[in-house]
Amino acid sequence: MNGAKLRSRLLAGEATTMYNTHHASSGLAGRLIELGADSVFVDCEHGTWSFEDVRVTGQIVRSVGGAAIVRPHSHERPLIIRYLNAGADGIMVPMIDTAEQAHAVVDAVRYALPSDYDRRLVVAMIETLDAIDNLEEILTVEGIDVFFIGPGDLSQNMGYAPAPPFGEPRPAAVMEKVAVGVDKIRAAGRIPGTLATADELPHWLEKGVQFFYIHTDPFLRRGIAGIQQTLAR
Repeated sequence: MNGAKLRSRLLAGEATTMYNTHHASSGLAGRLIELGADSVFVDCEHGTWSFEDVRVTGQIVRSVGGAAIVRPHSHERPLIIRYLNAGADGIMVPMIDTAEQAHAVVDAVRYALPSDYDRRLVVAMIETLDAIDNLEEILTVEGIDVFFIGPGDLSQNMGYAPAPPFGEPRPAAVMEKVAVGVDKIRAAGRIPGTLATADELPHWLEKGVQFFYIHTDPFLRRGIAGIQQTLAR
């Protein structure tokens, strides 16, 4: 499984990318890898991917050298086990607020794959103020590869909209709280990740973020807008 390859690169200090296709399409997922993405985000929390989609997409993505990282809708143990057994290269578990929850995720991964759990990437999503407050304790949990600060859910938890209007920056208070989380992760010698726009990438790269979640829709939006602008001349 290519989750182990991603882990090796991250441990070597490299930055890696994970792109959201925004569509349940194995073909599009594979094409993103061919175009240079390191991994694709198979979002089973907000997306429409089935277990069979996960299985097929994982096979296609691995065949072109990438990894399929699956987000279940919760940190429910049977759900994590089933996605891993369906062939996910990594599991990205939402709403991890405590060290106990992080331990439970690691236990589920090792139960699902007792002989080759180390071939999967394990990502814990830190998405609330409680999680930021508990982060030092969460960071002591072995078996988590990436601690991902989710700015969208964190924004909602702080009373803001999950995303700013297209092209506008996130609220400064949210960016500051994400930075607090990233600093804690780096101070503990662990690997931080976050969602970033193309404009935000240099900032978070300088801060030490290594695992970048990127949406593909903004690239399409900008490209189509450019064509429309040219045609309107």
